[in-house]
Amino acid sequence: MNLIKKYIGALYLTNRFYLCMALCIVLFVVSFFVPVLFAAIQILLLVFAVLCISDYAFLFIIGKSPAAKRIIADRLSNGDENTIVLQVKNNMPFTVDMDIIDELPVQFQNRNWKQHFRLTANSQKQLAYKLRPVERGEYEFGRIILYVSSLLGLLLRRHNMEVAQKVSVYPSYQQMRKYQLLSQTTIQTEQGNKRMRKIGHSMEFEQIKEYVQGDDVRSVNWKATARKGSLMVNNYTDERSQQVYCVIDKGRLMKMPFGGLTLLDYAINSTLVLANVCLQKQDKIGLITFANKMGSLLAADRKPIQRENILQLLYNQQTAFLESDFEMLYMQIRSRIKQRSLIVLYTNFESLSGLNRQLGYLRSIARHHLLMVVFFENTELHKLTKTEAKDIEDVYIKTIAEKFEFEKRLIVKELKKHGILSILTPPEKLTINAVNKYLELKARQAI
Repeated sequence: MNLIKKYIGALYLTNRFYLCMALCIVLFVVSFFVPVLFAAIQILLLVFAVLCISDYAFLFIIGKSPAAKRIIADRLSNGDENTIVLQVKNNMPFTVDMDIIDELPVQFQNRNWKQHFRLTANSQKQLAYKLRPVERGEYEFGRIILYVSSLLGLLLRRHNMEVAQKVSVYPSYQQMRKYQLLSQTTIQTEQGNKRMRKIGHSMEFEQIKEYVQGDDVRSVNWKATARKGSLMVNNYTDERSQQVYCVIDKGRLMKMPFGGLTLLDYAINSTLVLANVCLQKQDKIGLITFANKMGSLLAADRKPIQRENILQLLYNQQTAFLESDFEMLYMQIRSRIKQRSLIVLYTNFESLSGLNRQLGYLRSIARHHLLMVVFFENTELHKLTKTEAKDIEDVYIKTIAEKFEFEKRLIVKELKKHGILSILTPPEKLTINAVNKYLELKARQAI
């Protein structure tokens, strides 16, 4: 049974084979009316049969089977382009044409991935392609399938490479690396870096050193100067070990998709980047997730392992499709976070009435901590406001879209009126805006 499967089950006929057969049939029909051609057509059919047998021998008897493997990272980055490499080797002593199919995970819903190429004898080739996952979780790659034909191109042989493997898709660690080199005194913009004026100076003492020209005379330490007999000044550094908590709302509004990613995934990717920047600044970073009930809570810390702890915790976060309980969030923050901290709340409000229902709890949190509410522009509505209205229905749709967009700006003003910081951002610019605001607050010593 295995021999039949190996030598017959893997055999396929090409279009060239069917064209040659069709040509022979047509010629035999013609020979019925022109008998003198019958002998020549018989010889032609015999030659065709010999070529088929030779092609079969090339593919199934001569040489070894080709080899293929998939080179992929242990983790894929959610929302980013990830490179996958296929390495194929021709072990046959002649040139072959190959069609390669990689069985992609079901999450991509792509069954048309196929590449065609030619390999000379005993040579190998690497094919690279990119995948952009938009969901966290496990992705299972299947087999690599090779359809091999000789230069005759009459027959195909199928080779199945059993290289199935599971790969985990984690929050966007590529973005984390992208922003890893942010300097101490810059804010990142899409065009480049811009220097920011630093207000005042930090009061965290670092050391006492001898005065050199250019030092601030206001920092002269007179007691140390008297003991040393020469001018000594206090040296200060940026304040460290300040607490930052990222709070992620997992309610139903965070399931809205933009550009393939949900708002929850945008918030998770931004949290990972912000956590990395905070650790670089030697601040303590913690994490809270919530929806209709309390989710995960990771106490603030600045150990290097905290980055991996946050990554693993964010990996399994999912929305509950229910209304978020801000009262419970306030009670948990009051009971769990004793030190004044920067609370970065990733949530979403679609209307002013939606904000007013939760405003009391946000004000209560802001009395004890520096609260920054991060919520999202509806980019689809924004596109509607920019389209040209051609009839009454378009005017109505455009007016409603502008009304909802205006309410978003009212939410910003309402939060500002109560002393609550806010960021209204398009989903795709969330990370850069959140990091910029954090760096600005650090420079202003607002934390």
